[in-house]
Amino acid sequence: MSLKSCLWAMLFGLVLMPLSVLAQPRAQLTVGMYRIVAEVAADEPSRARGLMFREHLGANEGMVFVFPVAGRQCMWMKNTLIPLSVAFLDEAGRILNIEEMAPRTLDSHCAVAPARYALEMPGGWFRERGIAPGMRVEGLERLPAGR
Repeated sequence: MSLKSCLWAMLFGLVLMPLSVLAQPRAQLTVGMYRIVAEVAADEPSRARGLMFREHLGANEGMVFVFPVAGRQCMWMKNTLIPLSVAFLDEAGRILNIEEMAPRTLDSHCAVAPARYALEMPGGWFRERGIAPGMRVEGLERLPAGR
């Protein structure tokens, strides 16, 4: 390989690297008859970044936050550009409460009981599908442990 080819390959790799670094693992979850493709945020940096700066989410796309232990979990919308709904889930995946969150706000939205997971979806997603507290999200057992 020539020096020029090596330099182009390195440059191309550097351009693509941020995309791969930002790529989140995905999981398939279900609630009722609805299938969800959720990005997984199982460590502190990915949970802190969340869905900040996103301009769009697909109709059945979201992000599941996996916490190391069940506890008082709260979310906010700093630097989040789109409205979101968040469902806080207990260790068994049972929905504890659902909150609607407006973009670019610092209001805290918290679980009403100790939560091990939080599932963020496009604004109004749960309400539009008749999904309510007490229902169970399936597929959480396949997620990595929170750290």
